[in-house]
Amino acid sequence: MASLKETPRQKMIGMMYLVLTALLALQVSDALLQKFALLNSSLEMANQSSLNKSKGMVQGIEERIKDLPNPAAYADVLKKANEVRRITDALVGHIENVKGRVLEAAGGIDPETGNIKNPKEEEKIYEIMVGGSKQGEAYKLIPLFDKYLKDLTLAADPGTKFPSLALSAKEDPIASKDANQANKDFAELNFEHTPVAAALATLSQKQSEIRRYESEVLNQLAGKVGAKEIKFDKVFAQVSANANTVVAGMEYQAEVFIAATSSGFTPRMSYNGSPLQVVDGRGQIKFKTSGGGYDANGLAKKTYTASVSYMSPAGPKTESITKEYFVLKPTYNIETGTLPALYLGCANRLSVASAGLGALWNPSFTAEGGEAIPGSNKGKVTIVPTAATVTLNVNNAGTLLGKETFRVRRVPRPEIKIVGSSGSELNDKSGENAASLRFVNAKAIADESFAATNPEDANYRVSEIEVALARGTKRVASITLPGGGSISSLAGQAQAGDRYRIEVKGVQRKNFKGTIETIPFSFVKVIPLN
Repeated sequence: MASLKETPRQKMIGMMYLVLTALLALQVSDALLQKFALLNSSLEMANQSSLNKSKGMVQGIEERIKDLPNPAAYADVLKKANEVRRITDALVGHIENVKGRVLEAAGGIDPETGNIKNPKEEEKIYEIMVGGSKQGEAYKLIPLFDKYLKDLTLAADPGTKFPSLALSAKEDPIASKDANQANKDFAELNFEHTPVAAALATLSQKQSEIRRYESEVLNQLAGKVGAKEIKFDKVFAQVSANANTVVAGMEYQAEVFIAATSSGFTPRMSYNGSPLQVVDGRGQIKFKTSGGGYDANGLAKKTYTASVSYMSPAGPKTESITKEYFVLKPTYNIETGTLPALYLGCANRLSVASAGLGALWNPSFTAEGGEAIPGSNKGKVTIVPTAATVTLNVNNAGTLLGKETFRVRRVPRPEIKIVGSSGSELNDKSGENAASLRFVNAKAIADESFAATNPEDANYRVSEIEVALARGTKRVASITLPGGGSISSLAGQAQAGDRYRIEVKGVQRKNFKGTIETIPFSFVKVIPLN
């Protein structure tokens, strides 16, 4: 049993379509719609390339049959190839007409900007594709898809299976797991709440699948007549990219090749002047993309030049192609309780994530105005500021993705509380009983916000207090304690009308490294006795 295999280019385009469709379910923004428009443009370019390839394959089959000893014996192969081309063109053309209706519903193309006039239009798209009584164009496509696959199977090798072109949500491995999508049919799944740009991309994706099926069958037919040895009379250079829009830091992949090439050609190819590895007549372009120069939608337009040198009937010939692509600015989120300010000399723990990069997310960090300590898990980093501002440099696989600058706060002073024998805070208004107050303890309480975000740095203790018994203008006696303790020696002399003067002389803080520092502190509390 034979099955169809997607090329790397087709896999990349399919992945982009799924990612953008998922994002569409969350939010429709101008930037997202533009990315759908770019995706549709990429699909249409790929479909045109597939069309040219299919035409060349049928021509090659025809030329090869002419060179065979008994051409009549292979007439059925050529007949099948032409029929495959005919039914494919008919279905692709029908979808193209539907795309025209969709575009017309959005007001067409603005001649000044070249963009869709109303890219967010959804209601008219729903009416065209789904319809109130489920009589829309999407439902009309289903029997056309089924007939096409049935006819294509007749021309294909025995056992060849073609995946359905009109999957319902229950048949889709991704949508079937979503409770909100699981009961939708093909039309509802693809065109409900769908703006124009997304609808066009969806239809172009279907055209791409159809062209892929066509190519598979034509390859099978070409193999029956040894069409690999065919010499074509028209040769031209072509560049085929996996995608025209990539995320900065991700790998850009493309192929530069001679269209309709044969084994008789030994082309030399280059990328921006550097030689390329040529495999089966196709130059392998692979380079790390760089960002910068992004527009308001986070896209940077880039170009490169590919050259192909080959021997033509007229002699040596070199063709150069300038290829345009777009770099999508990668997005990442920084999670921290102290954002947008960090605390000086403290462990400010941040989590940096990038959903767009997925498995390619492997960040590293440096800091200006502080120290960046990598965490044990991917995307975790601890910043220890040493200046009034600190800038975090976010890198991924050696590519700088962005810089984030934070304000730096000084550590807030703790609150001092003086408690007595009962554990309650001493009352400096109504006073305390002279006979019963025989124990005092001074506590340093960290700022609530600071303690919540930097618990490892919010460890305080009062290291020294002085408790003095005063009567009138005279100082009767005093005692020094390590933060708290018994004052029985003073209580034995205390009388109603006296007062305790409690002075905090030392406060210490232990930071995340275990280092203890002394904080300059001045605090006095007077407690009347009664």
